[in-house]
Amino acid sequence: MTPRTILYTGKGGVGKTSVAAATALAIARSGLRTIVMSTDPAHSLSDSLETALGARPAPVADNLWAQEVQAEAEMERHWQAVQRWLGGLLSDRGVDRILAEELTVPPGMDEIFSLLQLKRHHESGEFDVIVVDCAPTGETLRLLSFPEVARWWLEKVFPWEKRLLTAARPLARTVLDLPLPGNDVLAEVQDLVRNLIDMSDILRDRSRSSIRLVMNPERMVIKEAQRTFTYLNLYGYLTDAVVVNRVFPEDVEGGYFSGWREVQREHVELVEQAFAPVPVLRSPFFEQEVVGLRMLERLGRVVFAELEPHELLYRDLSQELGHPREYEHPVVAEAIDRILKICKDHNVPCGHPHPDAKNIERLIASGYRFLMPSTPRSFGVLEQGRKLAGRT
Repeated sequence: MTPRTILYTGKGGVGKTSVAAATALAIARSGLRTIVMSTDPAHSLSDSLETALGARPAPVADNLWAQEVQAEAEMERHWQAVQRWLGGLLSDRGVDRILAEELTVPPGMDEIFSLLQLKRHHESGEFDVIVVDCAPTGETLRLLSFPEVARWWLEKVFPWEKRLLTAARPLARTVLDLPLPGNDVLAEVQDLVRNLIDMSDILRDRSRSSIRLVMNPERMVIKEAQRTFTYLNLYGYLTDAVVVNRVFPEDVEGGYFSGWREVQREHVELVEQAFAPVPVLRSPFFEQEVVGLRMLERLGRVVFAELEPHELLYRDLSQELGHPREYEHPVVAEAIDRILKICKDHNVPCGHPHPDAKNIERLIASGYRFLMPSTPRSFGVLEQGRKLAGRT
C-alpha cells in the first residue's frame, strides 16, 4: 500500500517542527506505523522529541520512528562522481581544496538531496505514514520549478550530451587542458534527475500526499504563508490544512496581553478568510514549552480534536497552472489562436516561441509575423520558415 505523506513547512520559528512531531505521534497512537523525518539543515526534531536522533530511523515510541536526514551523506550517495570531477577541476585551477569541495554543491541542493530519503521510505513499504519536517518555506519553494526543468533536460539535453562530450573530450584535453566529465558523472546526474522527478510525482499525488502550512497569527508570517500557498497550488501541490500556532487562549485577558489578544483575533480571522475553504487548525500558546512526548501528545489532541491527523483534510487545489508546456492542448491552442486574432485585428506583429518541423507550415499560413526558436537546433526550422514566407 502506498504510504500517506504529509509535509510541514512554514516561516522559520513558527513551530512547524513541534506540529510535525505532534502529528506523527498522534498518528502512531492510532496504530499506524509512522516515521517523522527532518530535512531542515538546522535540525531541531531531536530537541522536540527529547531523543537523540541520527541519519537512520530510530524508534521513539510505539509505532513511531524519527530521523534527522544528513544532507552530506545523501550527497555522497548521489553526487560523489560529480564532486570528484568538479572538485579536481577547481583544484587544478588553483582553488583551495576545501573551498573547491564547497563549490561543487549548488546552493539549495542540500534540501533536495535530503528529500531523496523520502523516496526511499516511500518505496520500502516499511511505514504507513511519512511526516516530513521541511526547511523554512524559502528553501521548500526551490523544489517547485525543478521537476519541469529536470524533465526538459532529461528529454532534450541528455540524449545528445553523452555523444557530444565523447567527441569533444580528446579536443578539450589537448587544446584546452580541460578534463570534461566522464560517463560516470553523466550517469550520476541522470540518475539524480530521474530520482527527483519520481519524488515530485510522489508529492503531487493528491490522493496520498499533501502539504500543511504552519504559521503564527502575525501579519508578516501570514503574508508569506499566503504566497507559499499560491505557489503550491500553481505547481500542483495540495495544501490540505493550515495550522495557526501559538494563539493566546481566551483566558489571557487584561493588562499587557489585552492588545495582543485583539490583534491575534483579527489575524486569525484574516487567515480563515485568506485560506478558505482549506481547514484552519489552531493551537494555543501553552503555559510551558512544547517538548517531549507528553507535551507533543497534548499539542496533537488540541490541533486535531475530532479529526484524524493522517486523513486528507481537504482534496482540491484552489488554483493551478493550466497545461504547462502542452502547446497543442485544445485549451492552449484556442487561447493562442485568440491572441493571434487580436493581434491581426489591431495590426500588431505576433510571434510564436516554439516553431518546429511539424508546425512551421501551419504557423506561416496562420499569419505569424516572426518566429522565436529557443535553441540552436531550431535554426534549421527558422530557415525553413524564411523560405516558406518568401524571405530568401
